[in-house]
Amino acid sequence: MPMVKTARALARVLACLCVLAAAVLAAPAATAAAPAAAPRPVVFVHGYNADPGVWGAMREDFTNAGYGQDDLFSFGYDTSRSVNEDLAGQLAAYVDQVRARTGADRVDLVAHSFGSLVTRWYVKYGGGAPAVAHWVSLAGPNHGTATAWACALWSQACRDMTPGSYVTDRLAAGDETPGTVAYATWWSRCDEVINPDNSVPLQGATNHPAGCLAHNDLLGDDGVSQGVRAFLAGP
Repeated sequence: MPMVKTARALARVLACLCVLAAAVLAAPAATAAAPAAAPRPVVFVHGYNADPGVWGAMREDFTNAGYGQDDLFSFGYDTSRSVNEDLAGQLAAYVDQVRARTGADRVDLVAHSFGSLVTRWYVKYGGGAPAVAHWVSLAGPNHGTATAWACALWSQACRDMTPGSYVTDRLAAGDETPGTVAYATWWSRCDEVINPDNSVPLQGATNHPAGCLAHNDLLGDDGVSQGVRAFLAGP
């Protein structure tokens, strides 16, 4: 008789263990880690006398870091046109297209050189602040650059980049970094195009020295690229 009772007790224990195992196997999703959030769309904006192809190295860095091709966009435009009269409006339409395509409420902007003025005007005066989370300027003539006088005679864009132009003065007026957008700049002490110590950095932005790099070398520098990605991943 005791052996019968022992057998029955063992049977009940085994039944309970089977039920517990089934429950654990049936609910792995409840204990799984939540998937990582998709990256915010990034819109790259090239500089004067350039095209979207200049972003090849940085785009590759971004995809290697986990961005998908559908997260990265390059805005192309006629670099001889006016910042405030033409280009900022074209950028606004492009950003609207990116947001509609991706379903994102905001994008991140990464600009090189003259593209910094185009993107800043869009954010400050073109209604772009609510649509932009992060703004990055690489070697931007944010307070003008004297080298732009070399082409100012025939190019409105160059006139916009000269120190004291209507565009640079208006962008410097009041708050240089308006809205809830997070701003950052990268500048090089060896930039042969932009005077780095008084043109690139902005009040209210996180301003990063990039060492001794030529103007266009900021586009392909690994340290700059890594810094930009880290900034875009922040609040």
